[in-house]
Amino acid sequence: MPDSQASVDHQVPDEDPNVHHAWDNTLEPILTVKSGDVVRFDCRDATGGQLGPDATVTDVSAIDPELVHALTGPIAIEGAEPGDVLTVEILELEHEGWGYTIVPPGPLKLGLLFEAFDKPAIHVWEIEDGVCHFVDGIEVPLAPFPGVVGVAPAENGVFDTLSPRATGGNVDIKHLTAGSTISLPIAVENALFSIGDCHAAQGDGEVSGTGIEAPMSVTCRFELEPDRTIERPHLETDGPFTPTGRDERMIAVTGVESDLYDAAEAATCGLIDRLVDEYDLTREQAYILCSAIADLKINQVVHAPNSVVSAYLSTSIFPE
Repeated sequence: MPDSQASVDHQVPDEDPNVHHAWDNTLEPILTVKSGDVVRFDCRDATGGQLGPDATVTDVSAIDPELVHALTGPIAIEGAEPGDVLTVEILELEHEGWGYTIVPPGPLKLGLLFEAFDKPAIHVWEIEDGVCHFVDGIEVPLAPFPGVVGVAPAENGVFDTLSPRATGGNVDIKHLTAGSTISLPIAVENALFSIGDCHAAQGDGEVSGTGIEAPMSVTCRFELEPDRTIERPHLETDGPFTPTGRDERMIAVTGVESDLYDAAEAATCGLIDRLVDEYDLTREQAYILCSAIADLKINQVVHAPNSVVSAYLSTSIFPE
């Protein structure tokens, strides 16, 4: 892990010329690096700077969706050709002491329960001493990662960044923490790598449509693998797989439906009900907390006609 600025070969600030909001394989690279180089990327928050530490519901309502997912890049990897693999090692992430989780405005139709939660809401988290502070003494452990990590697609055209692709993008894999690697199939010459949408923490599912979104810097090491072939992103990680990084007590609510999406929705609704009943949270607060730390897990898909998805939440986040 880089322990000083001297360890970094290149630094890319989040200035306007270095930021883009769509996948497009005709974008000119802002930098060319070699295999083995270490690059530090400064990344704006998910809204591209539209929300700050003093943001309110009014600010959430005014979000311009065209500026969402401000990605830093693209950078060219010298010698990269279609069919090669780019392995990106996440070395370090540095936050700025704050982040936010929102319930997006209903017209955006973003989030698992956007029909039930059609009015915007926000919680701005103070991040310090390894935790993100919620209400009533609830603390979510800090586990930062970049939500968007990807290379340019082979298809010509301009594509939004909200949906993930075979070449990466908005994968929102919360285990892509420092020390992990993600390998990406290269589709165009020079790869054209971009990164952004950093999260201080997130539950598997990101059910409200946002994790704990935060501006950050991300330091990565790149390795070009011309003799390897993959069709979709591969990941190596040590987690953490629970909020504290060790086995711990969980509460969980199941969803039993014939469709996995419906089962996930039922499990999330059930967990929200439990949080409201047992922990005296508002429904909006419970939804935000679920997005920040609750994990959706597929328990079984082999017993037709119904599958089971459960929403798990660690009890360690609550004050004793």
